[in-house]
Amino acid sequence: SQHFLLLIPREREWHSLIERVHTGRCTQILRYPFAKDTSGMDRERLQYYAGRIGTGYTIQAFDRSLYHQAKQEAWSSDLCSQFPRWEDYRKHGIGFGALWEGRLVSGASSYTVYDGGIEIEIDTREDHRRKGLAAACAARLILACLERGVMPSWDAHHLASAALARKLGYRPQPPYIAYERKNTPSSVPLTQDESHSW
Repeated sequence: SQHFLLLIPREREWHSLIERVHTGRCTQILRYPFAKDTSGMDRERLQYYAGRIGTGYTIQAFDRSLYHQAKQEAWSSDLCSQFPRWEDYRKHGIGFGALWEGRLVSGASSYTVYDGGIEIEIDTREDHRRKGLAAACAARLILACLERGVMPSWDAHHLASAALARKLGYRPQPPYIAYERKNTPSSVPLTQDESHSW
């Protein structure tokens, strides 16, 4: 993310090292992972949420215009932040955006891609939250991934994201400890991950 670095220790020994090296500069948090398994996904349920948007909103696949809109604003930049050029996103990324009066106000996109899957990023502009847009965009993205045989991986940054994942049919796994540090030029992350906001 542009706003913070996410440190994810893979072994117990790394916890004390992170806490010692980043004393006073990082916060311990819980992450909420979900099973990387689409066999139990209910497509009818996903179609239902994909169609639940209010009057005046439209949802469309990310194109060049939505890619550039997302990159221009702080709230939406992480939807495409790992793809420095439109051509990169067009070849490897996938996403859906909710539009209001022609402007992107919510989206679900591939934060990163890997062989056979993506990591989902979801963001909604603050004045358009709690209107079902995140669920609709995420459902559209998940359905598109299922059609392509791609795993739409979900690793929630907070409980609201975890609740949305469960609503859309994901099976929760035990939470794990991670560390969040504000992003500075001198920071060196063990790994980076997405930030979800609704």
